Amino acid sequence: MKTLVTGGAGFIGSNFVRYLIANTDDEITVIDSLTYAGSKDTMDDFAKSPRVRFVEGDICDRDLLTSAMNGHDAVVHFAAESHVDRSIHGSDRFIITNCLGTNVLCDVANQLEVSRFVHISTDETYGSLAQGSFSEEDRLEPSSPYSASKAGSDLIALAHHNTYELPVIVTRSSNNYGPFQFPEKLIPLFITNLLDGMTVPLYGDGANVRDWIHVDDNCAAIDAVLRAGKIGQIYNIGAGNERSNLELTEILIELCDRDDSAIERVADRPGHDFRYSVDSSLVLALGWKPTIDLRSGLEATVHWYRDNENWWRPKKT
Repeated sequence: MKTLVTGGAGFIGSNFVRYLIANTDDEITVIDSLTYAGSKDTMDDFAKSPRVRFVEGDICDRDLLTSAMNGHDAVVHFAAESHVDRSIHGSDRFIITNCLGTNVLCDVANQLEVSRFVHISTDETYGSLAQGSFSEEDRLEPSSPYSASKAGSDLIALAHHNTYELPVIVTRSSNNYGPFQFPEKLIPLFITNLLDGMTVPLYGDGANVRDWIHVDDNCAAIDAVLRAGKIGQIYNIGAGNERSNLELTEILIELCDRDDSAIERVADRPGHDFRYSVDSSLVLALGWKPTIDLRSGLEATVHWYRDNENWWRPKKT
């Protein structure tokens, strides 16, 4: 299969390309505009693979997309602005990339008659939940400009399915962690701060809860959806690793040989959702299941950042 991956120089996208190389015989085209969170050095280990072609460009560029996508069987769409804090301080880029970019991509994919279009989204589109878990049919109540832009992009993609019969499938995963994650996100920010002897900024009382999934498990789930998912379906992807931010911070402090004096309490984020949780029954029914427990996944992630300072330090500064 010929697969086009948007955002393939970013965190989850690049790890998905690695997954395809290791587990399939797909020919892969990566499209990425190489903004701050996507860089060529993230692709160093696969850039010279004869199965990978890289195209630098913006998903809002219709002519570029038409040229790059022509002849492909499938599109897996990761490209997005994704940091909640950045969206709070400047939302325009999030709406342009996540909504307009998705619409252009869907339109081109429909014209070129791709056979599968997997749109990658997030559990943050559902909003907060005190008890239980969200199903794919629950209403969307996003709280931040980021999550609102992703909810909008989900609806745009699904509208292209309903109106034009574009073969869209949507995935909504819980919080990812692992190698090559830009050090503005919680886990790599805290790890790199702790390794440097710095404090870590914990929002509020640290009681907010997230379900954490290792990026390799998420990539395996996305591939299962790509190959066996039902057209028009949404698939939640979670690993059942719910922890409060304080509990997660304490694990990272231990793994980095620090103590609780490294915690710096900071004012809570505006519109901070208290808890995310998703029911993953539909993707489990495809034969996928998470394989990396949180403790060992975090330990491996700490080791990766310790061993790859040359990758993250220039990005952090």
